[in-house]
This record gives sequence, structure tokens and C-alpha cells, in this order.
Amino acid sequence: MVEPADRSSTAGQRLGAPESFGVSTLEPGLRPPAQPPGRQVSMRVQMLDDTQEVFQISQRSPGKVLFDLVCAHLNLVEGDYFGLEYQDQRKMTVWLDLLKPTLKQIRRPKNTILRFVVKFFPPDHTQLLEELTRYLFALQIKRDLACGRLICNDTSAALMVSHIIQSEIGDFDETQSWQHLLHNKYLPDQDAIRDEIIDCHREHVGQTPAESDYQLLEIARRLEMYGVRLHPAKDREGTKLSLAVANSGVLVFQGNTKINSFNWSKIRKLSFKRKRFLIKLRADPTQNAHHDTLEFAMASRDCCKVFWKICVEYHAFFRLFEEPKPKPKPILFTRGSSFRFSGRTQKQIIDYVKDSEPKKVPFERKHSKILSNSSISPQSASTRSHVPKESATSIPLADQPDSDRLSHLAVPNGSEEPQAVTPPTNGLHGLTAAPGSDPTQPRQNHHVAGSVLDQQLLNPGSPGSEKSSLGGPHVAVNGNGSVNGQRMGRTGVLGAEQSAEIQPLSPLTSPLLTEAGYVRNDEEDEARRKKFPTDKAYFIAKELLTTERTYLNDLQVITESFHSAVGKDEAFPDSVKSLISANYDPVYKFHQGFLKETEQRLAQWEGRSNAHIKGDYQRIGDVLLKNIQGLRQLTIHLQKHSECLVELERACRSSRKVETLCRDFEQQRVCYLPLNIFLLRPLHRLLHYKLILERLCKHYPPTHDDFRDCRAALADISEMVLQLQGIMMKMENFQKLIELKKDLTGVEDLISPGREFIRLGCLSKLSGKGLQQRMFFLFSDCLVYTSRGMTPSNQFKVHGQLPLYGMTIRESEEEWGVPHSFTLFGQRQSVVVAASCTSEMERWVEDIRMAIDLAEQSSSLNNDLLSTSLSDNKLSEDGGGEQESEDELGGSRSSLERQGHRGNTTVHVCWHRNTSVSMVDFSIAVENQLSGNLLRKFKNSNGWQKLWVVFTNFSLFFYKSHQDDYPLASLPLLGYSVTVPSESENIHKDYVFKLHFKSHVYYFRSESEYTFERWMEVIRSATCSTSRSLPSTRKDLY
Repeated sequence: MVEPADRSSTAGQRLGAPESFGVSTLEPGLRPPAQPPGRQVSMRVQMLDDTQEVFQISQRSPGKVLFDLVCAHLNLVEGDYFGLEYQDQRKMTVWLDLLKPTLKQIRRPKNTILRFVVKFFPPDHTQLLEELTRYLFALQIKRDLACGRLICNDTSAALMVSHIIQSEIGDFDETQSWQHLLHNKYLPDQDAIRDEIIDCHREHVGQTPAESDYQLLEIARRLEMYGVRLHPAKDREGTKLSLAVANSGVLVFQGNTKINSFNWSKIRKLSFKRKRFLIKLRADPTQNAHHDTLEFAMASRDCCKVFWKICVEYHAFFRLFEEPKPKPKPILFTRGSSFRFSGRTQKQIIDYVKDSEPKKVPFERKHSKILSNSSISPQSASTRSHVPKESATSIPLADQPDSDRLSHLAVPNGSEEPQAVTPPTNGLHGLTAAPGSDPTQPRQNHHVAGSVLDQQLLNPGSPGSEKSSLGGPHVAVNGNGSVNGQRMGRTGVLGAEQSAEIQPLSPLTSPLLTEAGYVRNDEEDEARRKKFPTDKAYFIAKELLTTERTYLNDLQVITESFHSAVGKDEAFPDSVKSLISANYDPVYKFHQGFLKETEQRLAQWEGRSNAHIKGDYQRIGDVLLKNIQGLRQLTIHLQKHSECLVELERACRSSRKVETLCRDFEQQRVCYLPLNIFLLRPLHRLLHYKLILERLCKHYPPTHDDFRDCRAALADISEMVLQLQGIMMKMENFQKLIELKKDLTGVEDLISPGREFIRLGCLSKLSGKGLQQRMFFLFSDCLVYTSRGMTPSNQFKVHGQLPLYGMTIRESEEEWGVPHSFTLFGQRQSVVVAASCTSEMERWVEDIRMAIDLAEQSSSLNNDLLSTSLSDNKLSEDGGGEQESEDELGGSRSSLERQGHRGNTTVHVCWHRNTSVSMVDFSIAVENQLSGNLLRKFKNSNGWQKLWVVFTNFSLFFYKSHQDDYPLASLPLLGYSVTVPSESENIHKDYVFKLHFKSHVYYFRSESEYTFERWMEVIRSATCSTSRSLPSTRKDLY
């Protein structure tokens, strides 16, 4: 611990400032200033490298004393770029005020961990003159990437991660780099760009850690979200926005897109009044004087004050030459806040470092396995010194590389007690944070009792958190969040309000699914939990089994049900019949054997047979490897499936009777999806195998017995997916055009070469009679708008087409006074449309602009648009042919529950729920398919009903069991929201998620943490449009 001592007479004068301003830039060997007398209090601080240090301060000392102790411990010269943040009693993250007493700000220091992080982000990293400062900034960027705060495109993300890896493990080695990426998570979606990261890492040979830090900051500083901390707010119209502050001024974001900025030179005053944050601008002669004040509503007055304070500090740090002087205390009354910035300004720091040329003190890179510490002043290993430790107590093992920590703390097979490390004298025990884990949730020690592991996240005010910090052996936490090989529970998906509760690590802590209406007691729950495996790999293998059952049932629709429906009819061409049988029957027979092997392995894994006594059957990689190698022999049949789809469509076009046969078959309950989707199921299944194997490889350590088989199977299936990817994308577009042709009337030749579907959805079209609901279909060459017809087939009637060639688009909300409206200017006509909300408008505008760019790239204007067969297609918007009465619209909305033809397609769901879906959403839905047992409960019911649930095509399909031939009911999820029940709903069960749309509420309960997270993941893919977050994927698809 740091002992109070008298400060050198020159230490406080290093920046030409009075002594009372503190010692944030102590030279090596100098001690911190004397502290006020009084009881000493221990404060824990988490550093940027995830280690924790304990500092002793007086109970009356201001926050600056603690901050200077941290800077002195790090020998940090440019410490004023940093700050200490913590979570107060209101659960808000705030900065430690350096002028106020620490204990007046932190009421419960034993339960609080302060985080030493970057507070001020300069626009140019070359302004950071010390290598240690750049290293700490690089750690901050690494943390922001891992938690998803620093958003960027895949190319920038891959390049930044490659520089981080170069600084940690050195020059590229394929095996070492691959294993390092498997054990450490630097990005939320790291697996998707792992190959790109490896390719970038190859280019950094010979680059030192200091050079890697420099390059990392060079890339990061150019990103729009660099250093941005969003504060939620709303404008006067109630639009959800976010405010942020940067070195240049105040920024306004909508989502993750910057929509406005106010430079410091234009801002006259910043203030807040209750929940309103006010920005007063300097008078602009070119604008109306009444608009010089901008008003934003925030969640509370406290939120306003927190943001106002950081704005004041940013302005002073970057704009002032020196620290502002304190205001004189008023004699009688006070007005306004006395808060001011405390510390050096950026100019003072730069001037001091340039003038004084302080000695370069070597420092230790906690996560780096490279011996060299400095590229600027290289030193030999013999002369390299460590950071002085006398001012704080370090957490053991935290300064070792990840692999070293794991080797020290690994437990064989997870069956033995981990070795306890001798605790330090202060009673704290080893704590290691997973690379890429949430930096705002510091992990406490994990207490081991037998085979049960409990984890508690240390938050202010959490019960028992003080007790949990003392005692207990050490457990290693690796990069994928597992403890001694066992996957740890995550609290992020349960919501912030539950993050302070103790979460059991076992993924099987809720009762297994039971028969409808059956109630179990706690003793039976516990017995059931002990009976089944709890390893995450088991639940991944179980997902393979449940989805394989659904896939085999889907194949049976083609090979048996469809064959029997059309086999005896002479009108159906024998060539098409033979083509389908020859290429689907072998696949069906193969997967029958695959399913049987998977069922046997799961039974052995669960111990339901005696086979587990003879060998280790708690693995699935060998089964997958064997069958995927067998599946490769069927590639020739998989390549023919596209031909089957084309030939079937050609037969329907040439024969009305064949078309009627297929339409009648789709009316059967066994055909719960459009027939063409079943034909593409084998190609879709390859993607599912690839995702399952990726999860297994991510879960297993490289030393696991099952890892090698899973990696080999993943390589085989990835090669197959790559080989068939082109066919798959073309067939998905072709199948979607076929389905849209059935939903539209008054259009011919919809399926034409080169035409690609982009988006469909509901918009309001402005006409002489006002806003009228219309269904829009966006293709790569034109935009079609329709209204819902009242025919028995529930088709949509085409009213107009807009060529995209030469079209322009402009937002026109102010012009027409219609919220979320925009105007499409075509060569023949202009159309004003309005979306249901801002996000819908942004999706449409983005897709239409992209489609216009595609049309512009074509050689010339395609005059052969969609051929129409309607004589009344040229009716004006005021004509009677396009009018719909309120009674007709009201009647049409109720048809979603009717059993009429094509009343439950995606197009109709979008119409009734006033939303839209893009081709990107369809492509993601293909990957996000899931099935398994769930317990369902209605809003006002008492019991839980066990159902077999299949999620596909944006809908949930409910069966009594997986052996049923057809679903009992379905629930389209477009427009629904998926959340976790609140405490007021009295759902006192684990792993329950809630689906709600208007007054419709459903609760579903899963069997484990893994299945709960998987169901939440796939359902969110249907209820939340992903188009805005995947622009690069969209361009690749179209």
C-alpha cells in the first residue's frame, strides 16, 4: 500500500501549476502527496488490462487523491486523459469528481469497483506522446470493440483485431493465431470474419507491439463511433435519439448514425432544466432567431446532469489553455451549479511533455507474450524493469498471458478440485477476466463446492457481494466464458435489472419440459436436473437432433406426401416426377440413418443405455464427421435440386392442371409451408450443420477429444457450402419470385432473367383522397405498388409500377406535413409515400437507393417492365377501381385467422401488421431455424402446456409431439416483440421468454440456459429487422 509521505518541492510544479492542483504526473521515485488525517479506507480499481488494484485513502480525501495514486502506480505522465468511473446507487455510470470527497460520492466502497478508463479521446493519436499512454488507449479500443460500443464495418474490425493479436502474440503463425482467436473474443461477431482477421495478421510480420498500438489507434480515430458514449434522448417530436460529446462539440445520433453536430464555436451555452437538456447556439444571420435553442428530453434530471458535466469537462479539456479558476463563494445565495473541470487541459499536457522530456519508464504489457516492451527505445531483457508495485496490491496471475493463466489453473476433465493459490495478505484472491468480456461487469472470484460453480457479479448494493470477495480457490476463466472447461452462465440476456443476482453456472437449472398440466415439486426438479448432462456441448448436440427430426419430416413431405398426391395423376409429367424422386429419395434415406445414429449417441450421452460404460460417448464430432463425409457423396443430387425447382415451375406454367395439383397440395395440412421451400430444404440444411459445428468448435478447447473431429467436419461442410452457395442464392431469389407471383394479380412475366427481389412491405400512399394503405414490392429494376383484393384467393392487385432507372428519392416530411414520408421522382410519375415509423422509412429509403444504383449500372432503361393484363391498371388514384371502404379493410384484416387460400403468407402478415421484410431478412431466416420442446403459457392461464415447436419462415409452428405429421397451429412473429417477463408478471420460473404484440401475450419456457439463448436469438432475427445492420451483406446478396 502507498504510505503517506511529504511530497518533493518540485513535483507539484511540473506543469507550472500551484501545488494544490495535485500530482497526476509524478516522476518515478516520487511519492503521492500527504493525505488528510483520518481512518484509512480500501478502494478497488479495475485497470484497463482487467487487473484489480487496492489503494488506501483517507476517508476525508477528495477524489483527486485516489486518481493520483492510480497514476503514480502506473507511472503515467499523461494521466489527465483518463478518469475513474463507477456505478452509483441509481445504477448510473458516473465519473468520480476529483474535487469532492471520495466517500461522499461512493457510499459503499467495499461493494464498489471503480474502473480506470479513457475519459478524453483526442482527435489525433499523435498527440499522445508517451508509449504507455498509447498502450492504455489501445486497451480501451480493444474493450470498446469487444463490448460492441465501437461499431465499424467488417474490414476495419478485422484490421484492428489483427493489430491487437500482433501486439499480443507477435508474428503470424497459423496454428497459434487460430487457437488464440478461438480462446479470445475481440468482437461480438468475431467468427464471421475470422478468416479475414487471419489474412490481415499475415501482413504484420516484424511489427512491434508499440507499432501495433500506433496502427490500431490510427484506424480507430477515423471511425465515426470513436470515443463516443451515447446518452439516450428524444427531440421535441418524440423521436428517439442519442447525444454524445467529442473534442469538436456535441453530437446527435440516430441509432449508430451521426445525424448532426454542434461545434463548440457555435454553442453559446449548455444547460439543463429538469429532464430537458438545452443547447443555445450563437445567432446565425441566415436563420430564424427563434431556432437558436435546441431542446432534448432525457430520461431524468440525473441523466441530464451527468451529460452536462461531461460536456463541461470536454469543452474545458480541449478548448481552454489552462484549468478554469474556481468561482468565488457567494455570500448569501447561490445560482447555478458550482461544478467545474479539475485537472490539466490538453494544451498543458502537450506543452509539458514536449518541454520536459521525461525519462521513458519501461512498463509491462499484461496480455502480451512478446518480450520487447518498447519500439521507441529498445532495451535488453536484463535491463527491463517492472512497474513499481509498492503503491498497490496486484491481483495474482493477472499479469500472465491467457495461456499461462489457463495452464496454471486448468482442471483435468473438470472433475477435480482446482488448486488454490496462496492468497495475498489483504485477503483478496485471484481474479482473471475473460478477454473480450464485458468490461463494465468485473467478475468476482468463483467459489467451488464439489461440482457446483456459482458466479456473482459484483455490483453496488448487491446482497452478499462483500462476502463473496473473500476466500475461495481460483478458477480460470477463458475467452469463451467457460470455467474449467464448463460453460458459464451469462446474465446479459436476462436484462440489466437482474445482473446483480447470483446466477448458477449450470446450464440446466430449470425443470425439464413435462406433459401439459403436470406440476412437479422442487425435489423432482432437482432429481431431473441431476439425471441429464449439463455440458453446453450436450445441448448443441441436442439441437442437432431436434432440428434433424424436423428436417427429416420436411423431406418426407416431398418424398412421400407430394409423391402420393401427384403420382397417380397422368397430367403430372413423368420426367418431373422422376427427376424429383431420383434426387430427393437418396437424400431422405441417408438422413434417416443420420438421425438414427444421432438419437443413439444422445441416448448414450444421457446414460439411458448401458453403452456409456464401454466407452466415452459424450461427444458428437465423430458422428458428424462420418455423416458429412457421406453427405459429400450426395453433392451431385444436391446440385440437381435447383433443376427440380425450375422444372416444376415450368410444368406449372405449361399446364393449368399441374398448377392446380400443386396448389391443392399446398392446401393440405402436411404442407405447412410453400411447396418450393421444401424443395430447397437440403441446401438450407448444409448451413445449419455449419453453424452447429462452428458453435462446437468455439465451445471446445483445442485439447478436447472431440475438437479434431469437429474441426475436420467443419472444413468439409464449409467446402460444400462454398461449392453450392451460388446455386443456393439464385434459387432463393427464384423461389421468392415464384411465391410473389402467386400473391399478385394483374402482372405477368414477373419471373424474368436478371430480376431480383429486394423488399416487400406496407406503406401509405398519398393520393387525392389522402393516405391509403398500399403493399409495395421492390425489385432490382422497378417498384410495384398494390392494394389487397377482395377475391377468394386474397391476392394483391397491382395499381402501378415505377421504373428505377433515372429515379430520385427525397425525404418530404416538412413539405407534406406527413410523418416519415418521402417522395419518389420517376421519369413518368412521382409518388409520395409514408412509412409507419422512422426505422421503416430508413429501411425503405436505403433499399430503394441501392436498387436505383443497381438500375443505373445497367446498360439502358428497360422498357419491358412487368407486363400487365389488367385493363383498369391505369386507373388514377382518385378512380373508383382503387378505393377500399373501411368495412372492406376491416374485414380483410380478420382473414389472417381464416383458412382461406394464401391468407397466412409473409405478404399478408406484413399487410396486417404494417411492416416490411427484405431479402436479407429472408436469407437470415434460412439460417435461423430451430425446433424443440417448449412449455407454453397464455397471459391469463395457470398451467404450462408442453409442445413441440418449430421456428421457420418468421413463424412458430406448434405440434403435440415431434412425431406429428402436421402442426396444430402457427404464430407469425413479424411485428412481435420478444422480452423477458418482468417481476410484476409473477412468472417465477427460469429461462422464460415473452412474446407480445398489442394485447396478445405468450410465455414460453425452455429447458436450459443454452436453449433459452438460442430461442431468443432466432426469434429476435424474425422480430427485429437486420437490414440496417448488414449493409455489406445486402450488397453481396444483390
